Amino acid sequence: MGSQEVLGQAARLASFGLILQVLFRLITFVLNAFILRFLSKEIVGVVNVRLTLLYSTTLFLAREAFRRACLSGVTQRDWSQTFNLLWLTVPLGVFWSLFLGWVWLQLLEVPDPHVVPHYATGVVLFGLSAVVELLGEPFWVLAQAHMFVKLKVIAESLSVILKSILTAFLVLWLPHWGLYIFSLAQLFYTTVLVLCYVTYFTKLLGSPESTKLQTLPVSRITDLLPNITRSGAFINWKEAKLTWSFFKQSFLKQILTEGERYVMTFLNVLNFGDQGVYDIVNNLGALVARLIFQPIEESFYIFFAKVLEREKDATLQKQEDVAVTAAVLESLLKLALLAGLTITVFGFAYSQLALDVYGGAMLSSGSGPVLLRSYCFYVLLLAINGVTECFTFAAMSKEEVDRYNFVMLALSSSFLVLSYLLTRWCGSVGFILANCFNMGIRITQSLCFIHRYYRRSPHRPLAGLRLSPVLLGAFALSGGVTAVSEVFLCCEQGWPARLAHIAVGAFCLGATLGTAFLTETKLIHFLRTQLGVPRRTDKMT
Repeated sequence: MGSQEVLGQAARLASFGLILQVLFRLITFVLNAFILRFLSKEIVGVVNVRLTLLYSTTLFLAREAFRRACLSGVTQRDWSQTFNLLWLTVPLGVFWSLFLGWVWLQLLEVPDPHVVPHYATGVVLFGLSAVVELLGEPFWVLAQAHMFVKLKVIAESLSVILKSILTAFLVLWLPHWGLYIFSLAQLFYTTVLVLCYVTYFTKLLGSPESTKLQTLPVSRITDLLPNITRSGAFINWKEAKLTWSFFKQSFLKQILTEGERYVMTFLNVLNFGDQGVYDIVNNLGALVARLIFQPIEESFYIFFAKVLEREKDATLQKQEDVAVTAAVLESLLKLALLAGLTITVFGFAYSQLALDVYGGAMLSSGSGPVLLRSYCFYVLLLAINGVTECFTFAAMSKEEVDRYNFVMLALSSSFLVLSYLLTRWCGSVGFILANCFNMGIRITQSLCFIHRYYRRSPHRPLAGLRLSPVLLGAFALSGGVTAVSEVFLCCEQGWPARLAHIAVGAFCLGATLGTAFLTETKLIHFLRTQLGVPRRTDKMT
């Protein structure tokens, strides 16, 4: 199979996954908006931060290193030994859930039982749900190793939707259950997720005519259970040592990935109510990044990595390839800047309305609107960073990537300290300010690399970060008009005034996009004619 066919297949699978994820996320979004109207922000904070952190930490400590080791690029392996190693995640998960459960109950602040009832039961059931999910680990690794993309997307999306439906039903009919509701829903989610994988492979292995059986290392479902191999060794010790290496390597990464939640949980910088509001706003803002910017970043990383050769600067590459990549990078930077600016400018005037529609007064009053406005600016930085880093990582040599990762590790460590200091100073918005600082440093690093890369060539892709004065004026005018509209029309004047505020925003947005269409002709030409470039990933010979 040629490289274009492989890339085409990957693109089709990615498109399928993206469409399903958008559909399922929209359904989940609507269900969550309904659920939030029946909850206190304290319960949301305990569930989304405290208990979810217990669940994710247990899973990480029990399985992350095993996944990376068992999915490493080894073509010849004894899959029985690999499955045996993966089953060790279950007793390990039991140990971590018991230990962390004790920490959560005995060492951390316990919420007021009158405000958040049944906290202890929630800790137990969230820990149990992590152990249940580990029961499906051999099936998950087998599916990942053989690229069963549709199975993963459908299983995870179906589990999340059913969990949201169950939560909505229990919140509506049994609101006094408190944390019982979310604990049972979480246990239901992990059970459905595991059953999806088990059911799929049971049916697949029970159908001898299936063409997929030819590529699988097992012929019946019992082959995935623990057993003694022909060599007499229960596990592959090389894989076991690799697992330990990955565990040490990724332990700090987990702390940094969940850094905000760890700071909230262990340092008590925010109360449970503020934690709940922050987590909801953070998830809302991240939704835009996941649905819009992440697919662009992933797709064009493949393009840049295929067209450019590592270890060579622009003058040593094929000049046709250099010209194409420079043009694409310039247009992507322009597109990211325009999308991010649009979200920042219009998000400022419509954050309070969006939160009121989504979660009612719980979100639209207090710190919610300030958080979302700050996050809108962070989305602008996310958009630019996604494009710059996708090029940087595709063009860097291995040594440069290693040095870059070291710098990022140092920056991420400083992020934890900065988060603590800023939240002490200005509350929950301090987390977003710390993220903005961290992202700004990363963008600067990438821009310096891109400038050096094209320095000796006639191409200047960083020109994509310059907008015409007319368009900048349109953004500034739209921001001013919508801000005035918010003062007079939103959000205490009733729905007629709200609709008028929305109409003002729609008019300003249309005028701004029209100005962009007239002034950014190079970008429009790219969107019309050159968006097919990522499919031309084979080097021309």
